[in-house]
Amino acid sequence: MTQAGGSEGTGPWPAEPPPASLPETAPEPEPEPLPGVDVDAKEVIERLLGQTLEMGRRDVTREAGVSLLSAQKFWRALGFPVVYTDDELFTGADVDALRAVAGIVRDGDIDETLALAMTRAVARSADRLAVWQAQLVAEAVETEKSEQRATESVAGAETRVVPSLGTAAETAQRMADLADRFEPLLVYAWRRHLSAAISRMLADADPASYGLVKMRSVGFADLVNFTSLVRKMSERDLARLVHRFERLSADVITAHGGRLIKTVGDEVLFTTVQAAPAAAIALDLVETISQDDVLPEVRCGMARGPIVSSLGDVFGTTVNRASRLTAVAQSGSVLVDAPMARELATLSGFQLTGQRRRILRGVGPVSPSMLRRAPAEGRRPT
Repeated sequence: MTQAGGSEGTGPWPAEPPPASLPETAPEPEPEPLPGVDVDAKEVIERLLGQTLEMGRRDVTREAGVSLLSAQKFWRALGFPVVYTDDELFTGADVDALRAVAGIVRDGDIDETLALAMTRAVARSADRLAVWQAQLVAEAVETEKSEQRATESVAGAETRVVPSLGTAAETAQRMADLADRFEPLLVYAWRRHLSAAISRMLADADPASYGLVKMRSVGFADLVNFTSLVRKMSERDLARLVHRFERLSADVITAHGGRLIKTVGDEVLFTTVQAAPAAAIALDLVETISQDDVLPEVRCGMARGPIVSSLGDVFGTTVNRASRLTAVAQSGSVLVDAPMARELATLSGFQLTGQRRRILRGVGPVSPSMLRRAPAEGRRPT
């Protein structure tokens, strides 16, 4: 397949002209040693990549047997900036990745659209994971430096919101040291979560198990008075509070077999297949966080019903109902909708108290119940 700028081999995807709006950009300068810090940026990058930067874009496409325009589609799906020069910015790993995806499409296992969509899914997850882990290490390094400065009574001992150049360099070195050891964990975790996702899909597809509709218990947990806290706390303390909330929430949710869908600052969203685990999660979250010296109280809202899953998120009226119930719940309380209450009413260990009928914005009339743990003497034997 002939492309503008030369023949780059035959790719699995049809060629398309590059967008007219994309300007020819100047080549990016090669990374230089950081001033005042004993670290070479290019050396660290090559350690993280596991190979030497010694190939240009045309070298990669030629070795992979893929057209340049097809390769650019793949790189865009991965979230990489478009490279217009032939600087040595690539490694043999880029060839292997491009060749692997092209081979899957050529063999007819999946088509181009699905291949690029799956690539985007990997890219979005990997980008967030990489930033998250780098920030965690940077925070640990900065905390160590802050404690040392405080011990030595050095001026400027307060922690920084933005990592210093020395912290960034130390983080780069530590991540380079850890990358090879953490890489197997990434593959292991992906396979484990993939098997769990397929198991849920098979269960949902079996009418004998769950009926013809994907029914879930959906819950939100929301930190109370978070907005006022934001105004009083430093950015670093606020970040630590959010991290603590996310960690405690994840521990409670997974302990009961729930699925943590997402965290958004002061709020977490989770789902379970059955009602009882969701109820246990909400009650444990309220209890655990109320005993924490750092976190404010939490409130929860839950609903039971059909949901729509897409791109790892969940949508639908059931999700909206749970969100609105959370917004009207009192601090330290759990509100559930009528379908959830009906299922929990037949189970031991839970106490439900009907609340006044409410009109929830975007949802309509709802008759919620407040969920509590049943007193020990009032529990039915199991």
